[in-house]
Amino acid sequence: MVLTTLRCAKALQLTLAVIKPDAVAHPLILEALHQKILKNKFIIVRSKDLIWRRQDSERFYAEHKGRFFYQRLVEFMSSGPMRAYILARENAISQWRELMGPTKVFRARYIAPGTIRALYGLTDTRNTTHGSDSVESAQREIAFFFPEFSVEEWMEQTEPSFRKGHVEYDQQRQIHTLPGQH
Repeated sequence: MVLTTLRCAKALQLTLAVIKPDAVAHPLILEALHQKILKNKFIIVRSKDLIWRRQDSERFYAEHKGRFFYQRLVEFMSSGPMRAYILARENAISQWRELMGPTKVFRARYIAPGTIRALYGLTDTRNTTHGSDSVESAQREIAFFFPEFSVEEWMEQTEPSFRKGHVEYDQQRQIHTLPGQH
């Protein structure tokens, strides 16, 4: 266990972060991204490895149906394992999006060369990561990936303790917990 001192003035915000199949296929890249999350002071509330069936991908990206990239995206996202995280931090949504960089890999390499997509992205579809773009989409997407998790309950019961106190990083489970919670 690594004890982390964390004191935030503002309430923590939750976001969904997904490491896409192109990065999960390479264990060293997956580990580098995990370390980048920790180094950038995100709290890992939940983490799960999963593989989508085509129907899961179609449901998640339903809003993009009919767009030119829809089929390619659906096929790619159901092509292999991925890792989903619930991350917490002050301004977690904007902070994660900033760390990811622009969606288009070429643009990311040009204007934000230190970002995840600039460093590890292959194409605009195989761009390594996904992140929620608003509080509403974060809640919807967290519920999609973690149906057993209640954002409201976590914000009410756990967030104040995480914000005020010491948080432990459980190396074995690769998530943060409150002291004594194993």
